[in-house]
Amino acid sequence: MGKKGIRDRVAIIGGGATKFGERWDMGVEDLLIEAGYEAFNDAGFKDHDEIENTIEAIWLGNQYWFTGLAGVTAADSLKLYGKPITRVENFCASGMDAFRNACFAVASGVNDVVLACGVEKLMDEGSSGLPGFKQMGHPLLPLPSAPAMFCFAATRSFHEHGWTKEDLARVAVKNHKNGVKHPKAHFRRAITIEDAMNAPMIADPLGRYDCCAMSDGSAALVITTPELAPSFNSDYIIVKANAVAVETATPWYDPKFDFIKFPATRRAAELAYHEAGVTNPAQEISLAEVHDCFTITELLNCQDLGFCEIGEAPTKLKEGFFNVDGQVAVNPSGGLKCFGHPIGATGCRMIWECYKQLQGKALGEQVKDPNLALAHNLGGAYSVCSVTILGHPD
Repeated sequence: MGKKGIRDRVAIIGGGATKFGERWDMGVEDLLIEAGYEAFNDAGFKDHDEIENTIEAIWLGNQYWFTGLAGVTAADSLKLYGKPITRVENFCASGMDAFRNACFAVASGVNDVVLACGVEKLMDEGSSGLPGFKQMGHPLLPLPSAPAMFCFAATRSFHEHGWTKEDLARVAVKNHKNGVKHPKAHFRRAITIEDAMNAPMIADPLGRYDCCAMSDGSAALVITTPELAPSFNSDYIIVKANAVAVETATPWYDPKFDFIKFPATRRAAELAYHEAGVTNPAQEISLAEVHDCFTITELLNCQDLGFCEIGEAPTKLKEGFFNVDGQVAVNPSGGLKCFGHPIGATGCRMIWECYKQLQGKALGEQVKDPNLALAHNLGGAYSVCSVTILGHPD
């Protein structure tokens, strides 16, 4: 039986991302063009003819029907016709799952060079929160808002571990400090503990600074085999693992669900670490772009990813363990707190951030001499998790 998995079989040779934010100046097509052509240029493609002759297939991540349906969203934007293009939707992991499927195509030998990309155009909908909650979900079982989903986890963690709102505030302060330096972040202003503590309440105990914002954006990655990579870009990065795990969409109806850990993250991390050969993530992972849709989510994810023990995340954060110069730099880009969360684009952006960090070319805060980088998405009602691990060529 042959080797399973994608470890060391896929290389990233190009990446790009738009500025994230309220992009009233750009449509879906504009966003995909900006991110896609930044990735193509980074990969060393000279013109559209070379792109058309080299890119064999595309996987596009997007969540919402108003952003785009089917592969035509990428085909019409990038003017790449007659190719297999697949739209991938998997809640907040849509972009990273698009990348995962693109990696499978290269690792299997079906394709030599492909594009993984993601895009979401949320702001034009005018919603005060994520749209679609009335259209999606179970017809009888109520679906809480996104802040309400995660306030369950916050209140239970407060009860079980004695955590406080100040512990949540430190997450926001750290990430906003990191985001100040990133030119493509939606928000680039540092905040204080007092700012976060005194902000208007959204879903108790989550205030405004505990919640990531709505944003528009796009990101793209060009991938190929490690054998072909040097002919395009000598500064390529290797994919060590990608794993997805899916749990229930209605955990609040499961009497066994404890709300102090996310089984999808724990399982996806277990699978990814096994594939990458990681046995001590707190020592081996240099940096992580972790899904901080809410401040409580980052704390719980750091525990579920094995960066610290259950109940220890706020203490580790306070000690600087997760700072840019700490043991595991968590969200050195500023995370979703500073970029917002255009659903389909986020996963590809996080991988792009890890790619740039490993090259030593981060646009914002640069982690010193990173070895392995991890990107993590948690989607739905903590239902879907994707974990990607990147490293240097051997």
